[in-house]
Amino acid sequence: MNPALGFMIESLVAVLLLVTIGYCMLLNKRLQRLKADEHSLKAVIGELVTATEIAERAIGGLKHTVRDVNEHLGSQLGAAQEMSDHLRKQLAEADHVVRRLSKIAIAARSPVDEPVAAPPVAAAPVAPPAPVAPTAPVAPAQVSPAKISNAKAVAAAAQAFSERRRSGGLAA
Repeated sequence: MNPALGFMIESLVAVLLLVTIGYCMLLNKRLQRLKADEHSLKAVIGELVTATEIAERAIGGLKHTVRDVNEHLGSQLGAAQEMSDHLRKQLAEADHVVRRLSKIAIAARSPVDEPVAAPPVAAAPVAPPAPVAPTAPVAPAQVSPAKISNAKAVAAAAQAFSERRRSGGLAA
C-alpha cells in the first residue's frame, strides 16, 4: 500500500472524527436545553395541577352557593307572589269601597228628581271625591220632604257602612 493513500485515509478518518465530535457537542448542548426545558415544564405542570385543583374546589363552592341561592330565591319569589296577590285583592276591595263612597257622595249631591249616574269605571284607582264647599243655609220652608228623606237615607247608608267597617274589618 502506498503511504500517501494510507495518509489520506487516516486524514479522512480524522476529519470524520472531528465532525462527529462537533456534532456530539451540538447534541450535548441541545440535550442540556431539553433537560432545562423539562425541569421548567415539570414546574409548569405542577402549577397547572395546583390551579386545576383550586378551580375544582371553587366550582364546587359555586355549585353549593347556586343551590342555596336557588332555594332562597324560590322561597322569596313565592312570598313575593303571595304578597302581590294579597295587595291585588286589597286594591280591588279598596276600589270597590271608593266606588261605593262615590255613589253615596253623588247620591247626597244630586237632587231627588234627577237620576243618579254611576261613576265612570277607571283603569287607575279612583280618588275620593273632593270635599264640597259649604253653601248658604236653606230655609226649612224651601226644602221639600223628598229631599229630607233622601238625605236621611244617605245618612243611614253611611252610618251602616261605618258600622260594618268597624265590626267586620271590611266593608262588604
